[in-house]
Amino acid sequence: QVQLVESGGGLVQAGGSLRLSCASSLRTFSPYTMGWFRQAPGKEREFVATITWSGGDTYYADSVKGRFTISRDNAKNTMYLQMNSLKSEDTGVYYCAVSHRPTAVTRTHDYAYWGQGTQVTVSS
Repeated sequence: QVQLVESGGGLVQAGGSLRLSCASSLRTFSPYTMGWFRQAPGKEREFVATITWSGGDTYYADSVKGRFTISRDNAKNTMYLQMNSLKSEDTGVYYCAVSHRPTAVTRTHDYAYWGQGTQVTVSS
């Protein structure tokens, strides 16, 4: 059973920053892609960012481009999401996920494993 544990969420004022982490228990010799999604109350889960195994390929939702940075440390089996210039519309539960696909993917059904989520609340 693969476990993904997110941390780093919290309450922050608009314009502030947070850094999310996702620790993975997955041990494999095959490269895998990781991603961040978020879900606001009453809305569907939406793609935020994705990163391939080497970190050489990243992709962001237009709403976060230029403000968020995704990265990963494979030696630590950990992925990060640095979130700057936060806005109230960034509020939601943030989930990390693992895909067996080796390329950057943005759809929820491309991801096989999910964490429990961490709450991010941005006050205006």
